Amino acid sequence: MYIWQQPEWNPLRGKGQSNSLPPAFIWQIAELQTQLNKIRLLQGRLLGQSDLVMPDADQQAHMDALIQSALKTSEIEGEILNLGSVRSSVARKLGLENAGFVTDLKDPPGTPQTKALVNLLLEATQVSGEGGQITQHTLCQWQAALFAEPPLLSEIRIGELRGQHPMQVVSGRVDRPIVHFEAPPREQLDQELERFIHWFNHPPDELDLLLRAGIAHLWLITLHPFDDGNGRVCRAVTDRALAQAERSSIRFYSLSAAIMARRNEYYDQQERTQKGDLDITPWLSWFLFVLEDALNQGLARFQRVVDKTRFWQRHSQTVLSERQIKVLNRLLDGLGEEFQQGINASKYMSLAKVSKATATRELTDLLQKQCLIKLAGGGRSTRYMVNVASTDNG
Repeated sequence: MYIWQQPEWNPLRGKGQSNSLPPAFIWQIAELQTQLNKIRLLQGRLLGQSDLVMPDADQQAHMDALIQSALKTSEIEGEILNLGSVRSSVARKLGLENAGFVTDLKDPPGTPQTKALVNLLLEATQVSGEGGQITQHTLCQWQAALFAEPPLLSEIRIGELRGQHPMQVVSGRVDRPIVHFEAPPREQLDQELERFIHWFNHPPDELDLLLRAGIAHLWLITLHPFDDGNGRVCRAVTDRALAQAERSSIRFYSLSAAIMARRNEYYDQQERTQKGDLDITPWLSWFLFVLEDALNQGLARFQRVVDKTRFWQRHSQTVLSERQIKVLNRLLDGLGEEFQQGINASKYMSLAKVSKATATRELTDLLQKQCLIKLAGGGRSTRYMVNVASTDNG
């Protein structure tokens, strides 16, 4: 029995009455209170950072978080976007193409897909306009934005709810599929979605807004209202709920990036909850754990931005080639995990499109100018890390 088949999911089902009441979810608030307190502290620290740093750092942190959200919400579903195209789309949408910290001018232009996705993510965090309410039309528009370039080999409904066929989450071989979950049948979907939207737009006054975000995430993904794009639309709705909880449309962290780091857990937690009863305490605890991680990543992002700004202030008079500047910015941005172990000559060759001899020479030059530091270990492949520590006596 799936969670939506439990009697408490819809107590008026089959009684011929319209039911706008939410499912009778229960949770143990005492088990969640410590996590809620930690998250509120982190939210305050993160939002306070924007008042303490220079305006450019504020913009850079927002831009970086948006890039991560676009990349990771797609990657969770197995779709890999081009980093440069996403960065171009974000810079253009935020009006930062000519900003001083957007220095990699060789990024490919944004595609219709990346532009539409960035627009969706920014719209999702808007809290103005009737309090940021959503409608079925809103959800259909967001789903359509995910398919700015409709797939050629797949017939899916774009901008409308799914069809009559059973909606199942499956894995394994085509001839021996494993069914992890089956969503409510199509004939129930309109009423179920109407219940969700009414609850989202009129949450109970006593409901903690962080828990509301976690419940919204679980409830909507359980309905699975579309042929495709359900996870990304669900995470966009969750982002709106979090923006409303924070009363801010500016996002300095990426929930999708934190979820992607625990992708297998994400699907396991969904399946376990969707096959259980209406006590969703374990799901909410896991959701809050991931949200806490996302906020910590946001604080680290601010620190990277501050480090980057100070780095270029220190090296404002350092003579560097365009290639060296490009590589240093990639290291400073920290947009991917590829640089966690530093950079070697081979990676420099790939980024700068130069020969091994040139890469070795330019790395040595950056080391001498104190732009890089050599990591311990050495060996056949010496690795370097950007030198964010101050080189002066202060």
